[in-house]
Amino acid sequence: MKKADLFRNFNVTIDLAVEAHELLRGDADTEVPGVSMEEEDFEHATVTTIKILNEQGVQEMGRPQGTYITIDVPEVHDNNYLIHQEITKTLSDKLSKLMNLPEDASILLVGLGNWNATPDALGPQVIDKSLVTRHLFNYTPAELQGKLRKVSAIAPGVLGITGIETAEIIRGIVEHVKPDLVIAIDALAAGSLERIGTSIQISDTGISPGAGVGNHRTGINEETLGCRVIAIGLPTVMNAAIIANNCLESLLDELKSSPSLYRLYKEFSPKVFEQILNKALYPYHNNLMVTPKEIDSLIETTARIIAGALGMSLHPGISVEEYQMYMQ
Repeated sequence: MKKADLFRNFNVTIDLAVEAHELLRGDADTEVPGVSMEEEDFEHATVTTIKILNEQGVQEMGRPQGTYITIDVPEVHDNNYLIHQEITKTLSDKLSKLMNLPEDASILLVGLGNWNATPDALGPQVIDKSLVTRHLFNYTPAELQGKLRKVSAIAPGVLGITGIETAEIIRGIVEHVKPDLVIAIDALAAGSLERIGTSIQISDTGISPGAGVGNHRTGINEETLGCRVIAIGLPTVMNAAIIANNCLESLLDELKSSPSLYRLYKEFSPKVFEQILNKALYPYHNNLMVTPKEIDSLIETTARIIAGALGMSLHPGISVEEYQMYMQ
């Protein structure tokens, strides 16, 4: 079954703009109307910038107009401090350019997700590792004066824990704190296994918590909060329907080497493959999400990288060494 048909028939949502763009381009690599793409290669990262330029691009991509930057860092799996430091620096540079903040800006960090569920705990863990300064802004050490911005942070939990829509909690805090910018961090759903824990997406369009796993909540964006919103996301789960379909496709690729078997395959209609997937996924259908067994260490590593990048981009007067010293 083609991926586009799979996503439509099983209501699979694509969180990463770069994957949605790849799906639309297909094997022909045709340009998507109203959308531009730019790629950059770094020593330990590949950065893809997708810009949705107009209403036609919005319709094609199925997401708001704006900039979506995906930083692919497969070496994040390696237990290598120097590589992680370079990844942090790359992410920090991209965040700084996307935020474009004045020196006296006030920022609210929001860690979305459920701290009781490891694949969904990215946001709270980033908040736990972040440097917050609003409450101490007038009492910072002399050597840091003029090097900090006002940063506050909250991990509001999820509707199932609080009984309150996350967007309502954040909106109430925004009305009181009045930040110039909200940065929301959340776990995403991947469209391919190799992106789990290795693709960091940042965008200037806000975020819809839980959209990738079918839990559509009120959006957190400039329209709902009244201030700019930057979203940072990392895929931590994947829909089992995609994995099951990939297995079928691999099998069919093998059948192509045998003409007699391939003729048999050609007699099957797409509906037959959809029925096979439905049986394989019964009784969960499109509600089965999977995550790697080492997800706890992946979350720990990537949360440290994201928190470090936030610290460096929000407090540009602090070096990497100073940031690590004050966060110990």
